[in-house]
Amino acid sequence: MKMQKKPNKPNLLLITVDQMRGDCLSALGHPVVETPNLDALAHRGVLFRNAYSATPSCIPARAAIFTGMSQRSHGRVGYQDRVPWTYEHMLPEELAKAGYHTQCVGKMHVYPTRNLCGFHNVVLHDGYMHYNRYKHGVAAAEHFDACDDYLRDLKRQAGFDQDLLDSGMDCNASTVARPWHLAESLHPTNWAVTESIDFLRRRDPSKPFFLWTSFVRPHPPFDPPQVYFDMYKDLEMPAPPVGDWVDEESAMHGDPSPVTAFRKLEGRRLSRAQAAYYALITHLDDQIGRLLNGLNEHGVLNDTLILFTSDHGELMGDHHYFRKSLPYEGSAKVPFLLYDPGANLGLQRGTTVDRVVELRDIMPTLLEAAGVPIPESVEGASLLPLAQGQAPAWREYVHGEHTAGPLSNHYITDGRTKYIWFSQTGREQLFDLTADPQECADLSGSAEHASLREAFRARLIEELQDREEGYSHGTELIAGRTPRPVLAHIGQH
Repeated sequence: MKMQKKPNKPNLLLITVDQMRGDCLSALGHPVVETPNLDALAHRGVLFRNAYSATPSCIPARAAIFTGMSQRSHGRVGYQDRVPWTYEHMLPEELAKAGYHTQCVGKMHVYPTRNLCGFHNVVLHDGYMHYNRYKHGVAAAEHFDACDDYLRDLKRQAGFDQDLLDSGMDCNASTVARPWHLAESLHPTNWAVTESIDFLRRRDPSKPFFLWTSFVRPHPPFDPPQVYFDMYKDLEMPAPPVGDWVDEESAMHGDPSPVTAFRKLEGRRLSRAQAAYYALITHLDDQIGRLLNGLNEHGVLNDTLILFTSDHGELMGDHHYFRKSLPYEGSAKVPFLLYDPGANLGLQRGTTVDRVVELRDIMPTLLEAAGVPIPESVEGASLLPLAQGQAPAWREYVHGEHTAGPLSNHYITDGRTKYIWFSQTGREQLFDLTADPQECADLSGSAEHASLREAFRARLIEELQDREEGYSHGTELIAGRTPRPVLAHIGQH
């Protein structure tokens, strides 16, 4: 019997999680969370210590992954649903055209909801999507019961009718926690791995594959299986950092914004939320280990390049904030690992990279690894040279931003210093991330740091020059302009 010839291009596995902080790896010395499988990837692969989500919420972050473009070019600078995805070049499409068998399992968060974006197939679970949950004004093809593959499987496997909010927990309730109420095998994290392993079984073996396993957790609801919650619920949790710049009186009253929540929360409720959040991460870590084992059992582990990251972080009480969209490290910084089990690409195993990277670098990295031409529209850069120990010319900083009502913001960071500008008020902040990684001391008013503040401000002025909102005309920053979550060149629904 003639053996099937293996593809000569590497398989590609992109693993993304939703709302995981960049510091939540035990390999980085986190005092509580345990991530043995991700730690193994870090020890055997390359760990990028200064990886950022330039637009830290689900939709714009995924636009950067799909297109390799900056937010100015992909046009999503805030969170807005129901804006069509019509980009000319997207990662799965470029790989499919180059002969890859492409599959996504889990969260896409694109529009229309069933838009394949170049994948051959998508097994979908976006989580609780408000716009397709409404019972009025929603076309049948957009309704959640038609869009969510996980929910249909859940109802069938549970043997009785199930819905995503049956536990009583909302999808953005970052301070509410309780254990998963069904068998662990029915949890969406387990489902994503089960479906990913099933793809390994039914893939075309004559082609290399691109598999994107896209988890919804640890995004709320904070509902880990009981065994994982039990690992953390009685531990002493680290107190979130609170900067000397925080308005404590306002935090006492709170602001339950739909984008980010600001309130002073202490005691059992905060500890339970932290415990459940860390438990979800450890649960994810175990399931990622299960996926890696599946790759090994199917004989493709050593032929596969693995990239792991998150779309953004979770503030989890930092400076009394929860959720995402803000420029602080808990929200904007993400974990980022590159692992080549078969040592086929010359990566420097067990090394760390301190250069500042971002999500738009994923597309060119995977395309270069696959030997696929990188479209001119891509503005990110391949990380392979950095991971191979080379010293290529590299960006000096990342520009990030997000519309968030009165907290709409922009930031500039090189991984050592961060400058923040709130576009509605003109407020500035400056942090020394080397000496103060938790951003507790605002240096923006320090005469000693005035020249540094002005240098970073000049970078932001240049980045925002001639933006349609009118934030900058090249000489100064202009506060009070109306923020827009979607720029005009990609249109609004």
